Amino acid sequence: MSLQISDPASPVQSSRIRHSALQQKVTSAEEAVKAIGPGDTVAVSGFASAGTPKAVIPALADRIHAARAAGANFTIDLLTGASVSTETERMLTEIDGIALRMPYQAESTARQKINQGRMDYVDIHLSHVAQQVWEGYYGAVNVAVVEVSGITETGELIPSASVGNNKTWLDVAEKVILEVNSWVPDAMDGIHDIYYGTALPPHRRPIELTDVEDRIGQPHYRVDPAKVVAVVETNAPDSASALTAPDAVSEAIAAHVLDFFDHEVKCGRLPENTLLPLQAGIGNVANAVLGGLERGPYRGLTCYSEVIQDGMLHLIKHGTVRFASATALALSEAGIEELTSNIDFYRQHIRLRPQEISNHPEVVRRLGIIAMNGMLEADIYGNVNSTHVMGTKIMNGIGGSGDFARNGYLSMFLSPSTAKNGAISSIVPMTPHVDHTEHDTQVLVTEQGLADLRGLSPRRRARVIIERCAHPEFRPLLTDYIERATATAGAGQTPHLLGEAFSFHQRYLESGSMRV
Repeated sequence: MSLQISDPASPVQSSRIRHSALQQKVTSAEEAVKAIGPGDTVAVSGFASAGTPKAVIPALADRIHAARAAGANFTIDLLTGASVSTETERMLTEIDGIALRMPYQAESTARQKINQGRMDYVDIHLSHVAQQVWEGYYGAVNVAVVEVSGITETGELIPSASVGNNKTWLDVAEKVILEVNSWVPDAMDGIHDIYYGTALPPHRRPIELTDVEDRIGQPHYRVDPAKVVAVVETNAPDSASALTAPDAVSEAIAAHVLDFFDHEVKCGRLPENTLLPLQAGIGNVANAVLGGLERGPYRGLTCYSEVIQDGMLHLIKHGTVRFASATALALSEAGIEELTSNIDFYRQHIRLRPQEISNHPEVVRRLGIIAMNGMLEADIYGNVNSTHVMGTKIMNGIGGSGDFARNGYLSMFLSPSTAKNGAISSIVPMTPHVDHTEHDTQVLVTEQGLADLRGLSPRRRARVIIERCAHPEFRPLLTDYIERATATAGAGQTPHLLGEAFSFHQRYLESGSMRV
């Protein structure tokens, strides 16, 4: 990655900075990070790698590393939109530069330190972040570091490839460092919809978004120029999101989902041809579902989600998807090349919004979103664990899955039926950590089949989940468990054998496998 960073004494190199006062604040990343001190709360741009600052964060890592090497206790509290680029997360984590992290992470070094208790981590619904920061849950935001693609003559900021919480960071931060990345195509201007109508209770007003394509805000961010302490010029691409071809398991899951859509259309619960707006998490299963849509009868679809992946670009290009709304792009290298090469076309079919709008429960409920999210495991009653391995070790975080699952028209959770080469069952008697209760889970899907849980009592749910979603090798164990639990005196509405409820997990911890 080649960065072009101006010398603090040199004239502005980029035509992207057209505001005269902010032109005077152009400096190097090394100079800019002097505005960040030990103990500061630093809010940075970035969502699923897109829009992560390219120069300031490495310079900050160098500053922290030098201070810690000299014996100083230099850490920051780090706030983001969701995950940032893996390199960014790692370089700050490896030097023990982060004291607290919020709201989502997806990097192995950070995950390890969180689980070791060496980094505090607050895992929250993405739709809640802006309000909690405005309310001061995390104290003052001392510095915001935000990537933009340009600055207008009037001082408005042209967003880059993600929006996330950037509007909030620019509003609440005491000081602002801007990175102007000239790698982002000029034609990206106009793809964003930055809404400034949110407020805290009791002053909230309805959000007038009734169609995925609606524009309710403005194309640019606002910022008080007096708060901007530095402007750093860069020219560097976003880190590409990893993408592998769908395997047989993800293809089988996708086939079950598509069959279910066909069934819902026949029953009159989904519109023919266009369905309802789709939301899908990140990963191979989501891409497989999206890919399968192209082979089906559906055309003119819409999507209202957090991220846009390669598969979505393909569907837009070939007319399967009419319009997609998100808060960020999560593209592979090929996807980045496709987008930048055809940005004039995609700008007509994509809208990027703040995550407080892309994930807003009111909007999700009104639009009737079909929510499809991954899970680590579900229990026999439909309680879902999205975040914790063996109930205690964080994986990534809840992200926006709860925003969509609780409020969507349809709430679907998808996963392979086993993990670790068959040693772990994704269907267990009881989940030791619950992110989504049985009340928020309508459909479970594995490669084994699909369990439609709507209208079913707990005991019927258990039978359907075991029969349709559990791997055949674990089905007898789960059946034995529910039969004995049901036969127990006083079994109740939701039968359990409390002494054995976590036996699958205990067996794995002791032997390395949930199998008997």
